[in-house]
Amino acid sequence: MSMKLYCSHTSPFARKVRVLIREKGATAHVSEETISALEDPPALHEANPLGKIPALIMPDGTSWFDSPLICEFLDVTLEGPQMIPASHIERFRVLRHQAIADGIMDAAVSIVFERARPEAQRSDMWIGRWSRAISRSLAILEDEVVSLDGPVDLGPIAVGTALGYLDFRHPDMKWQDSQTELAGWWRDFAKRPSFTETAPPA
Repeated sequence: MSMKLYCSHTSPFARKVRVLIREKGATAHVSEETISALEDPPALHEANPLGKIPALIMPDGTSWFDSPLICEFLDVTLEGPQMIPASHIERFRVLRHQAIADGIMDAAVSIVFERARPEAQRSDMWIGRWSRAISRSLAILEDEVVSLDGPVDLGPIAVGTALGYLDFRHPDMKWQDSQTELAGWWRDFAKRPSFTETAPPA
């Protein structure tokens, strides 16, 4: 079965899916097509009425969108290591990590778009709220960093993707200075081929 993933090499949500595909050893089953959501391409709108990436297209034309849904679908559909555990406790641990990571990415992307607005229209209030949300979330991950060790699953994949996006778009946050244990974990985890192969352009 060959599927197609609409993605961007700068989207953290698309990167999460791309990393999962590589961790499952399934790149031969999912082709990647780079697309810009900001250009409103008709093909993306046909695949996802929300106009967002990533979007996954099946051979019969069925589409799946929203990165958590795509990740779960691929985990069930593709062979390879299980990325979302079946047991309730472990499953919810993974989904909780994904929720925190997705929240960090959502706030970080929002800051990027807000800063791109003309200065007179920019909201320091919203940038501050999003920045504080990121800081609180990083503090939780720092406290729980040991739970990211062990067999690779969607939890550390999502967290790693979020931290990579902060490094890419928000180096000024210098989050590593206050979350030293998390920073150490990320330095090691970022060396995995699935992350080096999907790193955003320099």
